[in-house]
Amino acid sequence: MNDPTRIRLPIRVWAGVTALLLIAPTLVVIPLSFSGKRSFAFPIEGWSLQWYERFFTEPRWLNSLGASLAIAVVVGVVATVVGTLAALGVRGLRARLSAATQVALLLPILIPGIVAAIGIFGLYLRWGLNGSTLGLVLAHTTLAIPFVMIPVGTALRGLDDTLDQAAAVLGAGPVARFFQVQLPILAPGIATGFVFAFVTSLDEVVIAYFLQSPTLRTLPVQMYSSVTVETDPSIAAASTLLLVLSTLIILIPRLTVIVRERRAAHRTGGAV
Repeated sequence: MNDPTRIRLPIRVWAGVTALLLIAPTLVVIPLSFSGKRSFAFPIEGWSLQWYERFFTEPRWLNSLGASLAIAVVVGVVATVVGTLAALGVRGLRARLSAATQVALLLPILIPGIVAAIGIFGLYLRWGLNGSTLGLVLAHTTLAIPFVMIPVGTALRGLDDTLDQAAAVLGAGPVARFFQVQLPILAPGIATGFVFAFVTSLDEVVIAYFLQSPTLRTLPVQMYSSVTVETDPSIAAASTLLLVLSTLIILIPRLTVIVRERRAAHRTGGAV
């Protein structure tokens, strides 16, 4: 009989090597942000915090960071609410209609970003939304909704309909059933959807570049403009901060699940 340990070890090694190859190019930006010279040469020569100091003292960087965070929070909340309702609505449709509707709602992540940006830009010219915060929020929300529907839809597959039926028999209305029965079960999927929506808005650059204005520029757009116009190592500091922030936000739901599982295991062990 084959030893499971011998099979798992090569898989884990291969997964580790693959992860390292994918992550290593991104991690190079971290030491570059501490370079003592105005250069992107690697390995760096000398260490300094001057680029972080410049990032947190120049208005153009701070304003773009504040705009990105504010828009990402609003997009995360709106996309989470709309995406969750959309996932619930799709679940209640017939099989064929449900599949067609789901494909239609997932189109924003299937269409190339530049195509979507040109289409949105053309519509916004007619509606007068170019260069506005509302226009950027609406555009990013459209992109983020599919990233909410996917985890919420996955959580819905594990929802036992008998629980909802039992609550209905006991006299609970639709709203009460959702908040008391469905929401606790869907909470991990909804939280994951919010994180994905937030990060999607925070990292998006193509549409934000088309919709920018002199008073509205997100951090990714500012980074792109900086690297194309001048050699400014402040972009390495901005990239590092964006990388750390995105990673922490993505890890929060997973860490929350791990903490809950350990607490539940501890309580079960204590009860026994």
